[in-house]
Amino acid sequence: VVQLVESGGGSVQAGGSLRLSCEVSGDSIMRYCMGWFRQAPGKEREAVASMSRVGNTWHADSVKGRFTISRDNAKSILYLQMSSLKPEDTAMYYCAARSGCGWYTLVSTPTEFNFWGQGTQVTVSS
Repeated sequence: VVQLVESGGGSVQAGGSLRLSCEVSGDSIMRYCMGWFRQAPGKEREAVASMSRVGNTWHADSVKGRFTISRDNAKSILYLQMSSLKPEDTAMYYCAARSGCGWYTLVSTPTEFNFWGQGTQVTVSS
């Protein structure tokens, strides 16, 4: 069973940067569609970025140009580089994986993912 462990969250001022990491263990990261989600208090979980098995990427309009999803296949780590952070980016960030994906499949709906990490908190102050 694949396991996901996020790290890299913290508190930063607006305009700052953070890099989130998601360590994947128990299976090859390339067997899964991967995604980053976030959830702020009182709000629904929303997709931030996703990556297909071959490395195609998708980013939500709200983070496009500021966040970048990437993957280190050798280390089996998924990253989310976040820059120009805004207070509205404050949320718990989750890494997710979906098994049984096609090579080029991009997934961005929370219900389509069947493995989740525990989350890492990102707080951006103005």
